[in-house]
Amino acid sequence: MIGPAQEELDQFVALLQSLGISVTRPDPVDHRRRFSTPDWSARGFCNTCPRDSMLVIGDEIIETPMAWPSRYFETHSYRALLKDYFRRGARWTAAPKPQLTDELYDPGYRPPGPGEPVRYILTEFEPVFDAADFVRAGRDLFVTRSNVTNRLGIEWVRRHLGPGYRIHEIESRCRTPMHIDTTFMLLAPGKVLVNPEYIDVDRLPDILRTWDILIAPPPDPIRDPLLRVTSLCGKWLSMNVLMIDEKRVIAERHHTAMLRALEKWGFDPVPCDLLHYAPFGGSFHCATLDIRRRGGLESYFE
Repeated sequence: MIGPAQEELDQFVALLQSLGISVTRPDPVDHRRRFSTPDWSARGFCNTCPRDSMLVIGDEIIETPMAWPSRYFETHSYRALLKDYFRRGARWTAAPKPQLTDELYDPGYRPPGPGEPVRYILTEFEPVFDAADFVRAGRDLFVTRSNVTNRLGIEWVRRHLGPGYRIHEIESRCRTPMHIDTTFMLLAPGKVLVNPEYIDVDRLPDILRTWDILIAPPPDPIRDPLLRVTSLCGKWLSMNVLMIDEKRVIAERHHTAMLRALEKWGFDPVPCDLLHYAPFGGSFHCATLDIRRRGGLESYFE
């Protein structure tokens, strides 16, 4: 499966570069090597999703305290880049490294059945969060509590950023919540894409009451049985698009319903292939991390 995924990734990188975007890549590491803390040992996961392990807020890059032991040292793949950004003026922060002992996980956890309330595998033993549970619009951040982000993690971000930023929680009905970008995606000022299966639009934060709430169309089915059973991300990966600017958006070529919907809403979709990347952790939004964008910090809400 690595070959087709690598080919699609290379084509995606070439597309980004053709649009005038500077693309940097992490260093390769051997994820089979074991590592340990005083409490546990693990092997690595992968480094396909920089969106998970680093949260970029203005000129600050925050390494996140991830809840999976296999991802404990994931940002080491990006250390050369982080040092370079720091030398060029970025602020480089690491959230407190979690212990990840048994106290963090609910031993009786099981995914909820249909009609049951959402349950979480994480306790509030210590702050943990993935950056991919956050999306930002100017000085406002939206976050979902999930199986990798607990309340203490959200509170750590709130206190760390201080009064200059506001954090709004998005309530997800996903039975196994993990990462916001198949649930709630900011597309442009005044426009947000939501998952009708996971989001009750009547329960969105009041701050969004003047925005256009765009309902994602049902994803086109994946026919390849291997891709169906190996994806970590579920069927709604069709929402995992990448905004180039307020109009242009990169979306999966396979998901024609999403491409048509984006066009109907006034966007200029750029089709690209990345289906074989999904088993390694995501799609266009997951596979990228915006370090710099043109323009200044704006506030989109009163």
